[in-house]
Amino acid sequence: MPTLGRLVSLPRATVEFLNVVLTTPDAEIAPTPRDVVWTHRETTLYRYRSTRRKHAVPVLLVFALINRPEIFDLRRGNSFVEYLLEQGFDVFLVDWGVPGEEDADRGLEEYVCDELHWAVRETLRSAAAEEVSLVGWCIGGTLCAMYCALQPDGPVRNAVLLTTPIDPSRSLYARWVGRDDFDVDLIADAYGSVPGAGIDWANKLMKPVTNYITTYRRLFGQILEGKDPRPAYQAMAKWVADNPPFPGRAYREWITWMYKENRLVSGNIRLRGRRVDLSQIGQNLLIVTAGADHIAPPEGTVPLLSLVGSEDVTHLERPGGHIGLMAGSKAKTQIWPELAQWLSERSGR
Repeated sequence: MPTLGRLVSLPRATVEFLNVVLTTPDAEIAPTPRDVVWTHRETTLYRYRSTRRKHAVPVLLVFALINRPEIFDLRRGNSFVEYLLEQGFDVFLVDWGVPGEEDADRGLEEYVCDELHWAVRETLRSAAAEEVSLVGWCIGGTLCAMYCALQPDGPVRNAVLLTTPIDPSRSLYARWVGRDDFDVDLIADAYGSVPGAGIDWANKLMKPVTNYITTYRRLFGQILEGKDPRPAYQAMAKWVADNPPFPGRAYREWITWMYKENRLVSGNIRLRGRRVDLSQIGQNLLIVTAGADHIAPPEGTVPLLSLVGSEDVTHLERPGGHIGLMAGSKAKTQIWPELAQWLSERSGR
């Protein structure tokens, strides 16, 4: 746009920019119809409605504890859930809910050995199936890996792990919270359930210029050029701003076991008295890493390739960031078809 044209458009663009930012809380996310299958405390298992189911093995989606799982179903036309339904999958999602102060004593073993285990059971019951595919993203992928290691003869046939922390010893997180002077006990004891806003703030500080300047500059530039970034921007911004608390015990264990002591790869995590041995993972395994991921960089995930006992292991390394890989504008053409194809080949009819 010529300079004069930009100057003339500035007032309009400024008003529209403010309108987009200020009305973000009104944006619709998670639009795909779904039904409640099962609940326990804050955890809810959903099943998405479909008339196209053709695969015998249902898919259970598992996200992190520190963000909401709506990222799987962000908005119409850009929803991984919607895409899987179109491909004929029976799709379920576990929502960890919003923990309160009364949940401060919930640890990783409750999430892996109870909530996830029961969600798998109820998925199988509702789908009238004998096996299930787990699709875990971020911490959700780590929880799925732990579950598969503890249930080598269980009903999980396929496991897809998306941008999943396994060996985070060289990550920026480890340099921040893995230090001896980072007092995780002080934080967990002080808050009970650690506020999600605080964790979100720490995450954004990993890329402060991008998160606090570049995002808004890009939004304003698109509006100035006459584009309509409202649907994409608002859906993502609304999701990013919704951060549930992290139960104190689970937070303490996650920081200590993963970032301070790196216990998962050394086999020194025990849940309900049982050792989480990654070599016991025998499920068909798809590991997906993102080249520009600063939350779970590829070098912190790929060690899993040499630790598992699976005979069918696939690694997809793709461009993109921790969230953009699966929820960005190019995901529908660059990664979703590969995931659906991999699952289809291992899910029968």
